[in-house]
Amino acid sequence: MSHIWKPNVTVAAVVERDGRFLLVEEQTADGLRINQPAGHLEFGETLLQAVTRETLEETRYEFTPEALVGLYLMPTGNNAAAITYLRLAFTGRLGAEHAGRSLDEGIVRTIWLTRDQIAERQASLRSALVLRCVDDYLSGRRAALDLVHFESAAR
Repeated sequence: MSHIWKPNVTVAAVVERDGRFLLVEEQTADGLRINQPAGHLEFGETLLQAVTRETLEETRYEFTPEALVGLYLMPTGNNAAAITYLRLAFTGRLGAEHAGRSLDEGIVRTIWLTRDQIAERQASLRSALVLRCVDDYLSGRRAALDLVHFESAAR
């Protein structure tokens, strides 16, 4: 039977405050890496629910998406068996911090870095998309959230 190719859908939050971006340090199979608050879309949730959930789980902050920064397709290899990620990056505003809440498994801590500090740490980034999303945000890329829809199969 041939392999059925389908991308892994992920969401990410690009959050800027006073010239610094909210990031997480996470333990991965490749060691400690830096990423935006990000993760996989789960069954039954909308993209906006996913980015809100992932941000809370990884940073302890409530997050309200306000715009789509970009869509990014990133294959990890050059055949159908390789994982391909489809990342949707959103920007928005942080709400309350839930200080007593545990961080998601694998997340070591949250950090705030400038764009230049992120660029200096390229070898530690989870992927090249971390800096790309920041650069797209800084260039003013924004799409209205009314482009993002969720249609249930149930009628």
